[in-house]
Amino acid sequence: MSDNGSGNPAKVRIELVPLGAVLEVDRGTVLDNVLMTRGMEFPCGGLGTCGGCRVQVIEGSIDVSPEDQSVLSKQELADGWRLACRAHAESPLKLKVEQWTMPVLTDDTQLARTRRTGLVVAIDLGTTTVVAQLLDLASGKLLGLRTGLNPQTIQGADVMSRVRFAQDSNDLTVLIRDFLGTMIHDVASGREEEIVEVVLVGNTVMHHLFCGLDTEPLTHVPFASPNLGEQQFVAKDLGWRLPASAIVRFLPCIGGFVGSDILAGIVAVGLHTGTELRALIDLGTNGEISLGNRDKVLCASTAAGSAFEAGSIKMGMRAATGAISRVFLNHNEMECTVIGDVEPRGICGSGLVDAIAAGLDAGIIGTSGRFTTGSKEFTVGGTIKIWQADGRELQLAKGAIASGLRILLDRWGATIDDVKQVYLAGAFGNYVRAESAVRIGLLETSADHLVASGNTALRGAKLFIGVEDFSVLNLIEHVGLASDPHFQDRFVECMAFPDAEVIASRKPMVERPAATV
Repeated sequence: MSDNGSGNPAKVRIELVPLGAVLEVDRGTVLDNVLMTRGMEFPCGGLGTCGGCRVQVIEGSIDVSPEDQSVLSKQELADGWRLACRAHAESPLKLKVEQWTMPVLTDDTQLARTRRTGLVVAIDLGTTTVVAQLLDLASGKLLGLRTGLNPQTIQGADVMSRVRFAQDSNDLTVLIRDFLGTMIHDVASGREEEIVEVVLVGNTVMHHLFCGLDTEPLTHVPFASPNLGEQQFVAKDLGWRLPASAIVRFLPCIGGFVGSDILAGIVAVGLHTGTELRALIDLGTNGEISLGNRDKVLCASTAAGSAFEAGSIKMGMRAATGAISRVFLNHNEMECTVIGDVEPRGICGSGLVDAIAAGLDAGIIGTSGRFTTGSKEFTVGGTIKIWQADGRELQLAKGAIASGLRILLDRWGATIDDVKQVYLAGAFGNYVRAESAVRIGLLETSADHLVASGNTALRGAKLFIGVEDFSVLNLIEHVGLASDPHFQDRFVECMAFPDAEVIASRKPMVERPAATV
């Protein structure tokens, strides 16, 4: 019998670089089961179609699968690259993991001091990442923090992949409940018996999957679920090691694909207060848009696709080590900043927006999105290039957001000039350069109106601890863009990139302070 590197013939030793991790797994284990727990994502849900889970075999061997041949080039195969979702551990392996560490956006806001005692946990259950914070009710202090990758990503990076999977299985519900139970146990550090309340927020699909609700209504127009309200549980029903008296609450959704994370965000930035018209936009695969003041708040969601997270970009990657995160035009030459100060191995969403903005300013890209040089690509930094198809993906994403905001403005009877501030929520909104977002027409205002607002979902979740008053929902109206007769026309109008004269006519633009993780 061949050496398996572990001393146990039923086990195989795997070394991961640059993570520095050494694992021992059952012989024949599929690598996605191993690497998912180490932070690797599987954007296509392990179908072997996207190439996002590439690993390089440095020592040992992995057979080439048909999916490897379809997705990877001959040179990549020769260099030892394989798709983790199609690879089996049959012998000792040393693997270079393509996806490295990724920062997760948190929030350091403390609680207002109360007369209550005990510990509470606030959780932002995101499609990609999860954040849990432990807080003390008496002092309001933040006592602990844990972040992680949502384990449901093994069934796809987007919510619709998970909705389809959930039609045949409740595995995603069990998976996320177990994961969060472990996360709470870790962050409590032996003080689980003091926890009196857990508050969760997330989008509508995360809400339904965690709560074990039927996702079928979310598979078709009008995407209207009858189960949008707050859901409460006791810990034992979830298999969590918490006191019997501890209450677990998943806050209510607003409608369609506008979840409790947006409700929390509205409260966090105070969108429902004051007389000025303001907007809150969470930029992701599902772009949520809110517009309002103390009189009313309009909300909508639009399918922006994965361009903001660089998921549909040829050389795209998450905002992790090796990702180009900033691109600048210096005397008509591209200069870039790379996360981790290493050689670039891809480009993330903020870098993509910068690159397209720089391409517009350099005259490489026309307002239609076509490249003007006769080439279908241009180099951003190192070996990383932007293709014309990448620009088209960004046009689709930014067109969806811009047209959605236009529809809400139409409903309000206002124009973008009436909006005093636009809060940008979430990781992408926190790191995208305001000037670049304006330059590509993602946000049709001036950059000095844009405010990077961080993790508003988590901040808002903390504001709802001990609070069961959801009267703010009475102010909120959900607008279904799919049924709006003008949406398609607006979408087509917003596809084009603005020309330089339009940008120059707007107010002076200022640089925002750097965000923190």
